[in-house]
Amino acid sequence: LPPEKPSAPPPSAYEVKAERQKNSAAKLAGLLAFVETYCRDLKPNTERLNSVVAGLGVAPDDLAQGDLNLRSRAYTEIYTKDISANCARAAENFGEAGRTIPGLIAKR
Repeated sequence: LPPEKPSAPPPSAYEVKAERQKNSAAKLAGLLAFVETYCRDLKPNTERLNSVVAGLGVAPDDLAQGDLNLRSRAYTEIYTKDISANCARAAENFGEAGRTIPGLIAKR
């Protein structure tokens, strides 16, 4: 039997947190792309998104390419499965008086 390869060390708490923040940024970007395309009475506030994403430690440009762009597109795709419910939820959680992150989405 060949000797076992040493396994990679478990991710540090910092790496786990950074990964979670990248995923949150991708999820928000995906939601705003969904809103832009599918919610007729809503529009994304891109400046606000960029500042929220930067606060998560993710460069807004990173969302436009590579892995984060693929993740963000996957989230957009998921939201299209129930357009009216997800537009309503987006407005409720991310609109002017949003419960999660206010001001990410505005009325058109």
